[in-house]
Amino acid sequence: MEEAVKLENFMEWATALGISDSPFINVDKDELQCPNHRQASSCLGQTLSISYFPNAGGRGLCAVRDLQKGQLILRVPKSALMTSQSLILNDHRLSISIPKFSLSSTQILTVALLNEVAKGKRSWWYLYLTQFPSNYDILSSFDQFEIQALHLDDATWAAEKALEKAKMEWESATTIMEELMFKPHYMSFKAWIWASASISSRTMHIPWDAAGCFCPVGDLFNYAAPGEEQVLYGDLTVADTGARLDGEQSDAQSLRLTDGVFEEESAAYCFYARRNYRKGDQVLLSYGTYTNLELLEHYGFILDGNPNDKAYVPLPSDLHSLCSWPGDSLYIQQNGKPSFALLSAMRLWATPTHLQKSVRHLAYSGSPVSNANEIIVMEWLAKKCRLVLKSLTSIKEDKSLLSVMDKEFESAMELKCALLGLTDETCAFLKNNNLLNNEIIDLPRKAIRSLDKWKLAIRWRVKYKMMLCDCISYCITVINDLS
Repeated sequence: MEEAVKLENFMEWATALGISDSPFINVDKDELQCPNHRQASSCLGQTLSISYFPNAGGRGLCAVRDLQKGQLILRVPKSALMTSQSLILNDHRLSISIPKFSLSSTQILTVALLNEVAKGKRSWWYLYLTQFPSNYDILSSFDQFEIQALHLDDATWAAEKALEKAKMEWESATTIMEELMFKPHYMSFKAWIWASASISSRTMHIPWDAAGCFCPVGDLFNYAAPGEEQVLYGDLTVADTGARLDGEQSDAQSLRLTDGVFEEESAAYCFYARRNYRKGDQVLLSYGTYTNLELLEHYGFILDGNPNDKAYVPLPSDLHSLCSWPGDSLYIQQNGKPSFALLSAMRLWATPTHLQKSVRHLAYSGSPVSNANEIIVMEWLAKKCRLVLKSLTSIKEDKSLLSVMDKEFESAMELKCALLGLTDETCAFLKNNNLLNNEIIDLPRKAIRSLDKWKLAIRWRVKYKMMLCDCISYCITVINDLS
């Protein structure tokens, strides 16, 4: 009930700021043409509504009518955006302190956000800040147990790097927080992780600040991975409606942004339907092309079916000297097929040195060099995938563990009885969260949070292993066809 009241108050606040999903917005005149809008208690209802999608991101935005691709569906005026600039200009102490220190744009916004949160109800942004989650599951919030639960070296390295970066930024910002006389709670590393995670997972791009901006209501959209219907053009995601992006003149409408963008001419953040939606559909926003590990690092979630996911296996040390492909292009795709660059490089690597020059054009064009060469490549990749999988827990074991963890636990003893003795990993979890102590009755909040992140780590590694298994199947199919 309390959450519902907070949401209602927030929507009234957003409406007063001119945030609107009205289809009658006149962007050129910067005026609302809907006569009843000023009296509305909510800025939504004409095009979108807030709904709950338990299996697709939780709270999100739902279409209240049929929507067409490219249609303007939400507009957030510049004055409603929370930025470093707006927070500093409205806080005298902050405006004096910030110039004294050498901070990155993200550090500045982190400090400014914590400063604003510390004001409580005195903050002009209070009703908006009440809509922020109390915690996040991004990689920098993982402890050592949760990091090790990722299992794969690339993933644990990414998590450790994210944690180290967050600690360095926090430590270098402690002096300004002391000058601003932050209370200990807001100076803690835990508070810093919350604020930096808010920035990582909720801000949107603006041209005048690399840290981005917080966009009330606009940040309620859940994520959709860009698929084949979109292409990347520079830093912008545009609709691929058949127009060729090769320098030819294209129709402006076909290149219209289908996500969110700050538009200078209307001084507002504008959101467009990225595809056609039917009434009742969840309306989604593409943040960009991310693997599941990148989504976990920056946003704290993964997708069950992510077309942009990738798996990497250790490659021959001399392979990179044979081609100009960058290392991050040599991967296994979400469907198990080797990437174009990986196949190209492997075909050249599998060719005898004295013949490589004569077949380079075939390898670079994506064509098989020969049946024998293709079989060598597929056998090598399948063997490497098997070796990686052999060093890890099995997918069956991971799924069995997830089925136990997905149950609702009401007490520490109940969780302990479910996990104790299953695997070395489950015992390590109980020990890491002090749950082996029989005196603990209620399930600690820390343990619940750790359980959630542990489940995310296991789900991530299952998806990764499935890509390797699919790659093995793909290689076997190719070998059988060629044999």
